Amino acid sequence: MSNHLNDDCIFCKIINGEIPSFKILETELNYVFLDIGPTAEGHTLIIPKYHSNRMDEVPDKYLAEILPLAKKIAKAIGCVDYNILQNNGKIAFQHVFHVHFHVIPKRNEEEGLGIGGWPRVERPREDLEKTLQAIVENL
Repeated sequence: MSNHLNDDCIFCKIINGEIPSFKILETELNYVFLDIGPTAEGHTLIIPKYHSNRMDEVPDKYLAEILPLAKKIAKAIGCVDYNILQNNGKIAFQHVFHVHFHVIPKRNEEEGLGIGGWPRVERPREDLEKTLQAIVENL
């Protein structure tokens, strides 16, 4: 396997053709295929050809291509409403520990990704200013 892939990873095995997939397209840097456990018809995965558990570990050149690919897939699916989803870590609901992006069509209320309530907590302005300062300093 390429030195950017992992012999024990199911997505790396798909990239290498060791496990079959419903491949939609492939570029030098990324691989796009149908999810075999879709939440909606056309649910697609985009995976970098670089094994990493978390997005912040993937080199930018792989990531730079992903949103244009997601846009292309969303248009090809022909769905006006859709979600682009990417999870990092177990408590963030990541199940396969190879970075992947979902393009999930939403044709009606029942199909696709369901998000039950978005917990929102209003923070004091001073807290937001401290958070902003910390993030900017870490850039």
